[in-house]
Amino acid sequence: MKHTKIKRNQWEDHFTRKARKEKYPARSVYKLQEIQGKHKLIKKGARVLDLGCYPGSWLVYAAQITGPGGSVIGIDLKTVTENLPSHVRIYTGDILALEAPLSESIGDSFDVVLSDMAPATTGNKNVDAARSFTLSEAALNIATSRLLPGGSFVCKIFQGPDFNNFMDLVKASFKNCKIIKPQSSRKTSKEIFIVGLHKK
Repeated sequence: MKHTKIKRNQWEDHFTRKARKEKYPARSVYKLQEIQGKHKLIKKGARVLDLGCYPGSWLVYAAQITGPGGSVIGIDLKTVTENLPSHVRIYTGDILALEAPLSESIGDSFDVVLSDMAPATTGNKNVDAARSFTLSEAALNIATSRLLPGGSFVCKIFQGPDFNNFMDLVKASFKNCKIIKPQSSRKTSKEIFIVGLHKK
């Protein structure tokens, strides 16, 4: 007689279980939570734009901090199905090809722009890093055009040949630039977060 083994998610860890317990859609919330703890980017009443917002963990967390007097807007290729507060709006679209009606609906004058976007990975680290750079550069372009002076930018990027180039681009638009590898990032992950503070 064979014993049936219960299959467990090979990626499940302490942060996955914690996110489930605290009712966040994904463990990625703890990356933003750590960055927020260090830099206090999001404030009560702030306007926040979340690029690549699926499945919605960063939206939920940002909305908790801004409160109903703030505004949190998310955009992603995938449809977010999470039940969210009334001061959160979500749009389905491609930031690499923002069409005029969607671009106008998103608006500008944001205090914080967030990007946890990642490309569909191929297994080739150079290809994946190049695709990540393309997304990060697009996120930065949106941030620099829609952030208020003094605003902040958080962006995930895969480490690769273009990393220093991206750092230079962020430094050109922000007075301060920080590099963070959150504790909740998987050890095998090439992701790193760039934080731009005080938009020029």
